[in-house]
Amino acid sequence: MRSQTRLISAEKFTGERLQKYTSLFSQINTQPLKGSVSKVGRPPVSPPSLLRALIYKNIRCFPSLTELVIELKENPAIAQRCGFDIRFNLPNVQRFSTFLRNTPNSLLQQIRCDLLLQLVELKEISGEYLATDSCPIKANVKENNLKTVVKDRFDKTKRPKGDPESRLGVIITFPNPNKKKIAYFWGYRNHIISDAISELPVAEITKPANVSETAIFIPQCKDLQKTFHFPIKAITADSLLDSGTIIEFIAKELKAKPVIARNPRANNGTNVTVSSKGIPICAAGFEMLSRGKFRDKKQNRIRHKFICPIKGSKKFAKQHPYCPWMHPKFVDGNGCMTYLRVDVDESIRRSIDYGSQEFKKIYNLRTAAERIFSRLLTISMQEPTVRGLNATANVCTIAHITVLAVALTAVRNGQRDKIRFVKSLIPSL
Repeated sequence: MRSQTRLISAEKFTGERLQKYTSLFSQINTQPLKGSVSKVGRPPVSPPSLLRALIYKNIRCFPSLTELVIELKENPAIAQRCGFDIRFNLPNVQRFSTFLRNTPNSLLQQIRCDLLLQLVELKEISGEYLATDSCPIKANVKENNLKTVVKDRFDKTKRPKGDPESRLGVIITFPNPNKKKIAYFWGYRNHIISDAISELPVAEITKPANVSETAIFIPQCKDLQKTFHFPIKAITADSLLDSGTIIEFIAKELKAKPVIARNPRANNGTNVTVSSKGIPICAAGFEMLSRGKFRDKKQNRIRHKFICPIKGSKKFAKQHPYCPWMHPKFVDGNGCMTYLRVDVDESIRRSIDYGSQEFKKIYNLRTAAERIFSRLLTISMQEPTVRGLNATANVCTIAHITVLAVALTAVRNGQRDKIRFVKSLIPSL
């Protein structure tokens, strides 16, 4: 079989569209994958070829690996463009699953970063305005299928047997402005930072669904700046990232404007009027009384507690025995209390003009991240057919590689207006 000559020339299968795929694949540096071949087991299949085939699957929007395998068998020309030797058996579904499950995600991240670096050098990505967001990746388990009967479906202590690495997450939607809908799922989340002007992702990472965006953002941003050193002017995000630590990080370490929606809280100290001495002023106009600092172990923060001066000081109570406002908390209890965080600079948050036109204009750029996820959704990133954290992370990273490769191909072919045409770029080249 190995010495058999080809009965049909590969040129018979080639065409204009195949040349376009060749142009697309040529933009991708697969060198990091060439050393990842296992030295034991079955004869290896070229990892770069498997990656190209998975990118082809994304562009063609095949929902499963089975359909990709069928396509490669029925279209040997594209299989050859991916790098497979069509004289021998083409890889089956298990080969692709093994590649996704066992390939270190760091290798695919190197390929993604190389594409990103080329786009930066071509000045397609400036990194001046960044947006961050995350999207749910539901695991392929029966617990997520509401048509099946599962006992304790969303009990976080009982992990799905089909994917033990998945975790319980929540999806919050707003069907109308006054109604909030909460839904639970087992799976993961893909966290991204995007360039808001070009609407291209510049950083991505996949974590279990129970890992919050607030825990991911700062390390992810540091890694991004360590590699690319973007001249960031502003970072925009939704109210989930309205944290004093994150706002201080953006303002002081990144020297950028934090354009983050306000997260309404019952009593976070940010709406309290503070005197020139840094002491909160109550509704009656009195400086509140300090009751010391303490560590909030639940949220890992250091807070400064202030109480009503009338209730806390006998000397002050002699001069002002009653609250001028007759506040319900004074009448019914121990008076007003408030807490200020002292481990971060809350004055930065208080200096943000949420109602200014500049804030609104920059905040509107946040929708770039949502449009990126919309394009990733069209290539089935949110519906992986594999299981496990590493395999799911690889599916997401390959989806991002596809988006960046399409953008780079468009730029190199003089079609900068089509950098976001993930599905329709190939026919238009």
